Amino acid sequence: MAARVLFSQCCFSELLPVWLGLVTHPVHTHTRSSPGHKLKGNQNVPHNSSLYKKPFVESFEETPLWVAVLTYMGYGILTIFGYLRDFLRHWNIEKCHVARERDEQKDFVPLYQDFENFYTRNLYMRIRDNWNRPICSVPGAKVDLVERVTRDYNWTFEHTGKVVKDIINMGSYNYLGFAENTGACADAALEVTKMYGAGVGSTRCEMGNLDIHEEMEQLVARFLGVESAMAFGMGFATNSMNIPALMGKGCLILSDELNHTSLVLGARLSGSTIRVFKHNNMQSLEKLLRDAIVHGQPRTHRPWKKILIVVEGIYSMEGSIVRLPEVIALKKRYKAYLYLDEAHSIGALGPNGRGVVDYFGLDSKDVDIMMGTFTKSFGAAGGYIGGKKELIDYLRRHSHSAMYATSMSPPVAQQIITSMKIIMGEDGTTLGADRLRQLSQNTTYFRRSLHEMGFIIYGNEDSPVVPLMLYMPAKIGAFGREMLKRNIGTVVVGFPATPIIESRARFCVSAAHTREMLDTVSLLKYHQRHKEKGTSELF
Repeated sequence: MAARVLFSQCCFSELLPVWLGLVTHPVHTHTRSSPGHKLKGNQNVPHNSSLYKKPFVESFEETPLWVAVLTYMGYGILTIFGYLRDFLRHWNIEKCHVARERDEQKDFVPLYQDFENFYTRNLYMRIRDNWNRPICSVPGAKVDLVERVTRDYNWTFEHTGKVVKDIINMGSYNYLGFAENTGACADAALEVTKMYGAGVGSTRCEMGNLDIHEEMEQLVARFLGVESAMAFGMGFATNSMNIPALMGKGCLILSDELNHTSLVLGARLSGSTIRVFKHNNMQSLEKLLRDAIVHGQPRTHRPWKKILIVVEGIYSMEGSIVRLPEVIALKKRYKAYLYLDEAHSIGALGPNGRGVVDYFGLDSKDVDIMMGTFTKSFGAAGGYIGGKKELIDYLRRHSHSAMYATSMSPPVAQQIITSMKIIMGEDGTTLGADRLRQLSQNTTYFRRSLHEMGFIIYGNEDSPVVPLMLYMPAKIGAFGREMLKRNIGTVVVGFPATPIIESRARFCVSAAHTREMLDTVSLLKYHQRHKEKGTSELF
């Protein structure tokens, strides 16, 4: 039996003591794993442990049955009330604010999907105040929020003119703390802005290829340990526009079931056949590889032109890390290609901050296509692809992102250069190594604090993405609002971004967070103080 916190009532008068670690419920602990994986306590042990140089520990507890039942009941009740409100809107008893077809267009093909509209009207709108909050400061360890109110149940918002100061920022992907307006990065970006301006106004293949872009790409290639690299102005488009350039009809893409939307979109746009394997399940992946080799393409049974395995370094909703040593072993055995998305892992993992490849001590040459973004650890914008020189030269000629997109802004490119040199230690200081070490310590400390208080958290013990399970739909809005009242900004996530019974709050740990900030977020000091006094009441 393991003590794990499960929020049992929608009323926050009961929710808050649970959040403070004062109420726990005993629940059987299950760890989700691939078939054949051995389990030890709450640890998910790799099937082929000989490929790993250090312990690989991940925790995924099954949703308790009674929690799943209550969650489905909650969605059922919301759905019933949603249909009731739609009935009232149909007869103009209640005003409908959402876009919909006019009466004379009822016989047309629907412009808006009915279920999406229903969900937006009746579920999302009730808790919309938890998202799109305007901030008016640097998104560092703390942020300032523009206060807003709603008088029509979140359909519209009005700014009050007030600013809520010093909100602890647990939502931004500011892993190494480079989102700042002072210091070496900000100073260098300012100088480049004076020299080049803020924009380029052209594509790379026309008049938008600056010397600073080529310097950045050479630095990225050296940082990754690959022959060549290419940068793009948007991280999402790096995936969605480059996968179609590499894959096409007659090709097979094997995609992890939890891959990011940009990867899914890129795979669909490519026209390739797509098959999905269970998350981080090497037996599922190997079965698909075997079937692909044995049976070939549907109907014709001709060999596939290319087989591409698509995975992420850190999965941003689960906090899990890809089993890269096993993926590479399978890729080599079945002569497939590997596409690795390191959007969240580059800069956040590994002794040198070089991502999941560095974390496992592997050779970057074993990954055919290394993709990542500059939006997280580097405090900038855009993405990159690294690999062999032939690959990058091909993408420069065939990628839509390369041919048609406007070049990256010069100050953004300089932000990337400066932050990357700091991480590599080429600035002559130990600031980069200090931030990497601080991020690792903060991640371990924060995860341990939540575990000790009895919360169900997902993911790898080294992942700075920390999902805390909420489960029930009413908890999504209540948790986000009550955290904000305590000057803590976090991200709450529910269906359809997660499975319907696995709503959660997601914390992103940063090297910029102090131990005091993390204690405030986990309310560890409060818990310890009341434990010493022998009290369990909030008031």
